[in-house]
Amino acid sequence: MAGLLSIERRDEVALVTLRRPEKRNALSTELRVELADAFARLSQDRKVGCVVLTGAGPAFCSGMDTTQFGGSLEHRKRLVETSTLAFEAVGECHRPIVAAINGPALAGGFALGLLCDLRIASEAALFGYPELPRGIPPSYAAARAVLPATVAQDLCLTGRLVKAHEAQRLGIVREVIRGDVVARGLEVAERVARLPRDAVLETKRRTLLERRHLWGFLFEDERRVFRRALLGTQDGEATENGEAA
Repeated sequence: MAGLLSIERRDEVALVTLRRPEKRNALSTELRVELADAFARLSQDRKVGCVVLTGAGPAFCSGMDTTQFGGSLEHRKRLVETSTLAFEAVGECHRPIVAAINGPALAGGFALGLLCDLRIASEAALFGYPELPRGIPPSYAAARAVLPATVAQDLCLTGRLVKAHEAQRLGIVREVIRGDVVARGLEVAERVARLPRDAVLETKRRTLLERRHLWGFLFEDERRVFRRALLGTQDGEATENGEAA
């Protein structure tokens, strides 16, 4: 790996760590490529029983690296392509994923955590969609696939941020840890990995099937809106000056 992401094997558990602490683990194009590649490989790795996802430094993930937005049509196409690949690789991973949320999980970082199967938070964790006040629609699909409609609507329509203990009450996370959240995430993942593998993978298959069946249309609509926002047209085809080809 190029250093933006690391994978450590702990027997049958894979610990994936986002490593841009100086940028609060914002998802640059390069990091999204590494994330997509890592989860595509782990998804098919028969020796992996569970994955733990966390962030280096004080943050889990601050979302997309918006400093890379704009630029040429080719650059914007790359933004769309890598974003789709990264989020789909995590959301469609065949292995169970435990998110060890060590700090703020905001905007796309919040959506990334919601795509995981189990979420454990440190007391320093913070959740929400702060991009809304800047005029950027948040991922209602990721929120609704996990949370009751009233909670998803609250977070997506107000842009308010939720601290760890409220997140537990709302069902965003299963528990809040005062100590080492990664150690707790590994403990949970090791428990999952020790269970009968075929039964666990069949259960994960059903969770993916449910999400596609119930919320797939929302995820697809959000991808379409994202493409249109960056590329200028409904189908993602645009000229350099933003006009339809």
